[in-house]
Amino acid sequence: MDAKAGRARATDPGSPPGDYGLVVPDDWFRIPLEPEEWKRSIRVLVDRVFDGKDDAAALKRAVVRDLRDRAEDGCRNGGVEIYVSTASVGPVPLSASLLVTVVPPGEQLGLVVTGRHRAQVVDDVVLPFAGAALRRRTRVVPDAGDTTGNQLPVTTVEYAVGIPGTGASLLLTFSTPLDPFAEELVGLFEAVAKSLHWR
Repeated sequence: MDAKAGRARATDPGSPPGDYGLVVPDDWFRIPLEPEEWKRSIRVLVDRVFDGKDDAAALKRAVVRDLRDRAEDGCRNGGVEIYVSTASVGPVPLSASLLVTVVPPGEQLGLVVTGRHRAQVVDDVVLPFAGAALRRRTRVVPDAGDTTGNQLPVTTVEYAVGIPGTGASLLLTFSTPLDPFAEELVGLFEAVAKSLHWR
């Protein structure tokens, strides 16, 4: 794993910390959510993943569209960066991602969960270097009319932790559609969350 740091956009410029750090797997690709940055980063990621795969033009366009939608949505909602897994086991991509968001003081942390067969677990945890956090794990089977076209169960794990001295929170949102590997990936998500530290 590599230590990669992101900057939490200032919600209270006079109070520390201004930065955070995370340790993520080497094969997770970082997309900074600044408009002039994420477009270039998506191009680099897609060119890397589809290098030598000239017969996958339609899939490549779909991946670009999905990543752009996620980046734009993240930007609108206080997103700082997205990490996307590029790992695979044989021919099977280990699809997983992490969205890091700054939630301003007073804003609700809860997200609306939609879909069939919803399952949710919420508990309090302590991140060794960042402090107390609220963790929520959900598993959702998308509705038949899901606009993304995804019909696979999606497991999401969120960690919300207060940014010291600001009243704001940092929200780590991990997700994967790989239901058979969900438990293993949730363990990986926990390890990444536990690496969160303030700078």
